[in-house]
Amino acid sequence: MKLALVHDWLNQIGGAEDVLVALAALYPHSPIYTSIYAPQLMPPAYRRWDIRPLWLDKLPGIHNHHQPYLPLYAPAWAGLDLSGYDVILSNKSGFCHLVRHGPQTVHVCYCLAPTRYVWQTEAYLAREGLGKAAELALRPLIAWLRHQDYAAAQRVTHFIAISTDIQERIRRFYHRESVIIFPPVETARFTPVAPSQVGDYFLIVSRLIPYKRIDLAVEAATRLNVPLKIGGKGRDLERLRALAGPTVEFLGYVPDDDLPGLMAGCRAFIFPGLEDFGITPVQAQAAGRPVIAYGAGGALDTVIPGRTGECFPALTVDSLMQVMATFDAARYDPAQVRAHALRFDTQVFNQRLTEFVEQAWQAQAAGRP
Repeated sequence: MKLALVHDWLNQIGGAEDVLVALAALYPHSPIYTSIYAPQLMPPAYRRWDIRPLWLDKLPGIHNHHQPYLPLYAPAWAGLDLSGYDVILSNKSGFCHLVRHGPQTVHVCYCLAPTRYVWQTEAYLAREGLGKAAELALRPLIAWLRHQDYAAAQRVTHFIAISTDIQERIRRFYHRESVIIFPPVETARFTPVAPSQVGDYFLIVSRLIPYKRIDLAVEAATRLNVPLKIGGKGRDLERLRALAGPTVEFLGYVPDDDLPGLMAGCRAFIFPGLEDFGITPVQAQAAGRPVIAYGAGGALDTVIPGRTGECFPALTVDSLMQVMATFDAARYDPAQVRAHALRFDTQVFNQRLTEFVEQAWQAQAAGRP
């Protein structure tokens, strides 16, 4: 089976890149096609991969500021013909599923999300704060991109969704059905500690950007006067510092080796934003710690109220405060919390994904649906 991996861009680290690492391990001899690749911004291990960027990669300043080139991504991907492969496996949240191929090629799209700024435009524009002039200029472009995005989705052979929420969006925006295979989480890195080693602090580990809604947790912890540790970096840091009281501590970047201990020692992990899936809540549960999450999106698959954590119903400080104020970590059995997290382990992902791809390829070769 001659297989190509396709990934939107490689100039930042996030959940999409965690998935790509797993895919590259499963298919180590497959090339990785991407729009742009900034090796200096990515882990050194990526330099061992066969990464093949598009012509966009040569445009000035695109590695550090790729958003201004938004109009070019769709036509750049549509110009890439991968008909020489038996299988295309795209890891998509942008436009990489626009790649072209012939009728004999199977295109399996692992859909992290239907392109957000195309299908959830109002939320995207509000989040980015672009201003009225930029909004007016973008709307005709977004209408054209929506047409291109939808048409490409009809050419995909099979969709895989990362969560129940994404499955529903694929159905609503693309009018396609999908199966769910949850993203891989390295649960073996995380283990519970003795009750005496669990601290009294709430914890967040995240990129510090506005849509993550970390401001809700900062204000809630400040008003409740309870300890909150925040790990991560991002452009929202100074705004969050201005909101924070003395009980909120900003840790900066948390090294991989320090993360398991930090997770295992928290009173509870807080996941305050609307996310498509969310790997960090599963990591915290693998460490035996309960999660307080906004009750929507991927958290509906990963957090079981009363067993592995609690959900707050509205994206408001008061809603989160009500849960934090009465939260009793002793109610949750760390062994049960960890057992739930193992449903999302990397080995489960590896087995389900490789079986799906193999069956799709064999069905195509045999001329079956």
